[in-house]
Amino acid sequence: MRYLSTRGRAPDQQFCDILLGGLAPDGGLYLPETYPKVSAADLAAWRTLSYADLAFEILSRFIDDIPAADLRAICQKTYTPAVYCNTRAGSDATAITPVTWLEAGNGPNHQGGLALLELSNGPTLAFKDMAMQLLGNLFEYVLDKRGEQTNILGATSGDTGSAAEYAMRGKHGVRVFMLSPHGRMSAFQRAQMYSLQDDNIFNIAVKGMFDDAQDIVKAVSNDHAFKAKYKIGAVNSINWGRVVAQIVYYFAGYFGATASNEQQVDMAVPSGNFGNICAGHIARMMGLPIRQLICATNENDVLDEFFRTGVYRPRSSAETHVTSSPSMDISKASNFERFVFDLVGRDPAVVCQLWQQVESGGSFDLNDTPYRDALAGFGFVSGSSSHADRLGTIRATKKAYGIVVDTHTADGLKVAAAHRDAAVPVLVLETAQAVKFEETIREALNEEPPRPEGFAHLESLPQRCEVMAVDVDVIKDFIRAHVVD
Repeated sequence: MRYLSTRGRAPDQQFCDILLGGLAPDGGLYLPETYPKVSAADLAAWRTLSYADLAFEILSRFIDDIPAADLRAICQKTYTPAVYCNTRAGSDATAITPVTWLEAGNGPNHQGGLALLELSNGPTLAFKDMAMQLLGNLFEYVLDKRGEQTNILGATSGDTGSAAEYAMRGKHGVRVFMLSPHGRMSAFQRAQMYSLQDDNIFNIAVKGMFDDAQDIVKAVSNDHAFKAKYKIGAVNSINWGRVVAQIVYYFAGYFGATASNEQQVDMAVPSGNFGNICAGHIARMMGLPIRQLICATNENDVLDEFFRTGVYRPRSSAETHVTSSPSMDISKASNFERFVFDLVGRDPAVVCQLWQQVESGGSFDLNDTPYRDALAGFGFVSGSSSHADRLGTIRATKKAYGIVVDTHTADGLKVAAAHRDAAVPVLVLETAQAVKFEETIREALNEEPPRPEGFAHLESLPQRCEVMAVDVDVIKDFIRAHVVD
């Protein structure tokens, strides 16, 4: 399997090469040259597999430069109940991604039913653990085989950072430099990241928004001399390894929510950077019977605006709202380029033209182009949610089902409700556990959210973090001072 850049100006590479590289040298994002197709026989054979075995079957379709036995061992090491043990009370503690039915729907096939796909049972209580734990083990494997080291530079709006750091802490050959927006994350999210004392973990809070941090990561990645000299890698969802790992739980969720492989489902995905729902798009392209991908945004509704109007109009940092679902306070969706590449028939010249407009501070409009009509064939619908909406959804979900959901999952539930169909079950992908956003949960319910064992005094732990200006050169100087020659 070869991987190509969405901008068409970089050489094709194999998986292990792009795993360590992040952005393509031409500024594009890597995608496989083709999406492997899944047959009815594959779905039948995979339905009863453990999560680790399912991960191997799917990942092996995309990865052919790691021996099958080694890849299987990495999957078995990653996806264990011991790692994903923070299940909600009443959930199956042996399942990696339990499906929790809120409304069972009509009949044995759950027509019209509503369910949550639990993705936040990992060590940092967020769905990012599903891919990041695998990425940590893949990085260590490839670096050991090559006798190399890497310095990971990432940006986080809340959950990516802690998931990356918990996956990479103590890994030999790896150092992590994680940028976050100063004062913009929840207290729990900050504590998860900043309390880590491992020698290979460096937290940097930039005085801006997530998009500012993400722009720094892209700028450093596009400085090819610096990137090569200091062996800069990436764990944000610009890294294809993150996206391919997330494809697995769409299949697992489908099997958990359906009784037969002929049945369709809708999947609602809270989305800011478009990485999570991009994996759903690819699963659908592979042949998973997803009828609709429901893209749920918060007040930063750039993606919702695109799917409703055909206009992609990123906002500036000054125009980006600070909300109570902060992990989606994003107005430049990095992974959106991957979807647009597919939408325009995988024509890199068109992608370059569109992103030249975006990167010069503008937007693009697909109306009056063939791509606007083509959009309907990809199964996307969308909607947005406000602070009042998520408070109301959190209250209604607790009252009706006895479950406390986090703010982002509340956005997913709110938007899913607008698109429900009595003939099709809808699966809302859970984003995180509610304790990560307890300030808003307290506002909604006037009570503390459930806190898994082991997290009781997290916010009281000593924290270490460097606060810096939004300045690429300052970040580069910090990296130079802390890498190992």
